Amino acid sequence: MFNIDETDRKILNHLKVDGRASITTLAGALGLARGTVQSRLTQLIESRTIKRFTTELNSIETDEMVRAVMMIEVRGNTANSVQKALQRMPEINSLHRTCGVWDIVIQLETTSLYLSLIHI
Repeated sequence: MFNIDETDRKILNHLKVDGRASITTLAGALGLARGTVQSRLTQLIESRTIKRFTTELNSIETDEMVRAVMMIEVRGNTANSVQKALQRMPEINSLHRTCGVWDIVIQLETTSLYLSLIHI
């Protein structure tokens, strides 16, 4: 498990405000060496502390979004490959493996449910 220290927290807090900040911008704002920020950011990504970089839309765009929760039953022993395929889809906000009737539960957000489902 990756331990986050105060420097990592400063980087993460700055990225929460400006997720598009460059390494140079982060280094200048935080008073750190560019190499330090680069190596810390690499560690945060590789440890999956930072799972992805995303864009937050204003309410006009998000009002037109379709949001759905899907419960998926997987046949045979293909749950791992299905999970990997689903994790590559940008429409999926969260994915959970479960026990019981449903093997995977996903939450997705898209402009067209039809276009998203044809990729599954």
